[in-house]
Amino acid sequence: MSATIVVTGTDTGIGKTVFSAALVSALGGAYWKPVQAGLSGPTDSETVRRLAAADRENILPETYRLKTPASPHLAAERDGIEIDVETLSAVPATPGGTPLVIEGAGGLMVPLRRDYLQLDLYAHWQLPVVLVASTRLGTINHSLLSIEALQRRGVPLLGVAFIGDSMSDSENTIVTMGGTRRLGRLPHLDELSPASLSAAFAANFRTVDFIAAAPVAPPSSAHPSAP
Repeated sequence: MSATIVVTGTDTGIGKTVFSAALVSALGGAYWKPVQAGLSGPTDSETVRRLAAADRENILPETYRLKTPASPHLAAERDGIEIDVETLSAVPATPGGTPLVIEGAGGLMVPLRRDYLQLDLYAHWQLPVVLVASTRLGTINHSLLSIEALQRRGVPLLGVAFIGDSMSDSENTIVTMGGTRRLGRLPHLDELSPASLSAAFAANFRTVDFIAAAPVAPPSSAHPSAP
């Protein structure tokens, strides 16, 4: 089983797919989006494959591909599908044992079912999590709430990766009050391409910070129960 990192966000649409692509590229790794809700445009897997310039075999297939761009529980209901959390509990192996980046759907409290949150799955996995946070107004509240939720459930938090323009006071406040690390900040890029994204990641993050903290994912067979 490969070394594995989970990427989650304080909200939806804040740039965690772009960050995931940058991390996949930096680690020379694979990518897995367990639940994709919304199929009308490029999926997150397709976006990561393009921006990370990844081999097709390193983009693992989604376990659930739901048509409606909505919370997974609602999208699944509209598609007539029930998400089986036991199926999601097993982290897939990667080709050649390369590192694996797992991207969640939206934020921590997004329901996968009406009785099961995405955070429940992270608590079951016990894999290191990178919290992606924007630097826009409101980020302190959203970030500290997310950090507290992870800590209360005992989920290992690798640190916070910021997205956007520099807001040093907000960034410092979040990591100091949240008791976690600032991994770096990915600025907005005028031209988003594999080359520009890779260069921006290299200039603002240290790959070793992710490699050193990514343990081997244990096999998962027990049913992940809600708290």
